[in-house]
Amino acid sequence: MGTILPIANRVLYEDNHLIIVNKLPSEIIQGDKTGDQPLSETVKQYIKEKYKKPGAVFLGVVHRLDRPVGGVTVFARTSKALSRMNALIKDRLITKKYWAIVKSDPPEIEDTLRDYLVRDSKKNKSFISKKQVKDSKEAVLSYRLLAKSNDYKLLEIDLQTGRHHQIRAQLAAIGCPVKGDLKYGFPRSNKDASISLHARSIAFIHPVKKEEMMLVANPPDDVLWNYFLKIVPNQHTSNK
Repeated sequence: MGTILPIANRVLYEDNHLIIVNKLPSEIIQGDKTGDQPLSETVKQYIKEKYKKPGAVFLGVVHRLDRPVGGVTVFARTSKALSRMNALIKDRLITKKYWAIVKSDPPEIEDTLRDYLVRDSKKNKSFISKKQVKDSKEAVLSYRLLAKSNDYKLLEIDLQTGRHHQIRAQLAAIGCPVKGDLKYGFPRSNKDASISLHARSIAFIHPVKKEEMMLVANPPDDVLWNYFLKIVPNQHTSNK
């Protein structure tokens, strides 16, 4: 998966309440059956060593990204911050934007997609329904076409509901599966097993300090992402 940068180089923000990290596409957020070390444990070790904390380190997972997806990931360092961040998510007071590289032109330059998603846990996949059915959940996102290369398009997605594989399923349903996403219909995998979906930014009011927060993470260092990063105008950037 390439060289894993020391976690300190990927910390976008930290204080006594929150720590926000640029996740690599290879990382899992929490432990799973693979037995690979999750990002949450790596961040705990970082906190323990940096602040010389004795005993166990508290770290709450505020939201999750799929393993092949990279980008902005928020953790809470206290239970109070975790409960308040969860409340912001529930009340849809957190703005999350993603970048996705796709092969096909979207039907419209910009649009809002409203669907219902049904999750199949056995297949670890979500399926689109245009109407509400048993166990379905409403899924809403807006997208806009940001840029084009000779072969690919860059979409920016404003995610308004956080459903399982939502962006992947909804983009595939309009004929724009994410580059490298075999599960949702892209014909070829990416060499590093990632998919070309990146959690670009997150904005919210800090749960304790009540300050406006806006964190931006650069996508993985590869030729196509670097091309789009260079040509997209008026984008806030981060060096991490």
